[in-house]
Amino acid sequence: MSTQPTPTTRRDFLGKTAAATTVTTMAASGLSISQSANVAGSDQIKIGLIGCGGRGSGAANQALSTGQQGITLHAVADAFKEKAEGALSNLRQKHAERVDVPQERIFAGLDGYQKVIENCDLVVLTTPPGFRPYHFEAAINAGKHVFMEKPVASDVPGIRKVMEMAKVADEKNLKVVVGLQRRYQNCYLDALKEVKENGIIGDIVGGQVYWNGGGIWFRDKTEGMSELQYQVNNWYFFTYLCGDHINEQHIHNIDVANWFIGSHPISAQGMGGRQQRTEAKFGQIYDHHYVEYTYANGVRINSQCRHQKGVYNAVREEFTGTKGKLYLDNKPNCYAVDHSGKTIWKYRPAKAANGNRQDPDPYQIEHNTLQAAIRNNTPLNNAYYGAESTMTAILGRLATYSGKELKWEDALASKVQLMPSILTWESEAPVQPDANGGYPVAIPGITEGLV
Repeated sequence: MSTQPTPTTRRDFLGKTAAATTVTTMAASGLSISQSANVAGSDQIKIGLIGCGGRGSGAANQALSTGQQGITLHAVADAFKEKAEGALSNLRQKHAERVDVPQERIFAGLDGYQKVIENCDLVVLTTPPGFRPYHFEAAINAGKHVFMEKPVASDVPGIRKVMEMAKVADEKNLKVVVGLQRRYQNCYLDALKEVKENGIIGDIVGGQVYWNGGGIWFRDKTEGMSELQYQVNNWYFFTYLCGDHINEQHIHNIDVANWFIGSHPISAQGMGGRQQRTEAKFGQIYDHHYVEYTYANGVRINSQCRHQKGVYNAVREEFTGTKGKLYLDNKPNCYAVDHSGKTIWKYRPAKAANGNRQDPDPYQIEHNTLQAAIRNNTPLNNAYYGAESTMTAILGRLATYSGKELKWEDALASKVQLMPSILTWESEAPVQPDANGGYPVAIPGITEGLV
């Protein structure tokens, strides 16, 4: 398969998304056990962690907490060695018997991921999103199973790379889970069943999705730190690394919209900007986005995300149907009402052994499911819908940055690559500050070359 990304039509993308639940099996592909990285029947799965920040440490903890036998953390890598060592220290306290990472398997720098992939069976990709397509490509080409956090890219060429490698993963019988954990949460799964099988709210005709919060961390530049090191350490505020918070956070809610509607939008238009977080040090990203997504069946979803203090906060989704409304959040608090306001369905977690009603942790279920699929050699590939939902978030960002209505097909054909395919500590930072320390920020109606 060519390694060059090529534009994909809407029909192609929908076909690939459908394939997420019917991926190529070994029998269909003609692969033998020896031709894949499947470790079914083996008593060992060596896990490699690439990206040792808070989410990486959490994902590694969950990967070591599945109850599967023979699971070990075998190697780690981070751009900054102190972060790798800090994560290891915490993981050793929780999983002393499962952490087998000597000094020679602690890798630092932007190329450390390569050594982790060489040494492990299952890799956990939790670096800043801009790196994800290239780390995913390296892992799949090396025949490794993958857990990767959302979003799976920060630009459109990265999306095409992930789509391409998702197909290669199928051909190699590799298992892939993407950290869109609502798809593994009982509240959402039960709600989807009520909508799709029982028609509880009728046909979906519209909806709203929200990630409105107070903001995110910021890390000051320290003495001796290069511009690129500062940007990688402060990755959330640079579009090539993060994709903006509509991509990094709000993708969860956007993914739920695609999931419940059953497709991706065909167009988007919206608005956004910087009102509270205006200082030059806050890089390139906006502090608010509002996007109107239109789907092929005419359904419109209104999307809001905001990083502002002292204002209305919400992280949830709601859908309006011909018979009623569905309200969802991950607390979990999922219920439906008819158009008179009467409750017609409410989710209740099953009783645990101790008598409490509590949803299983969906973050943990992701790793339980992945490792079980590896052990049992069952099909599992989330990369298709991970790419589709990331592309939907990027489409929204391009709409707010440009101030224009954009078509899915046109955006998906974009050749504008923000994230370099190769980045080392010797590289020049892809964006440079001006004389006042400010970074280029998209201005709707003025900034060109976004798509």
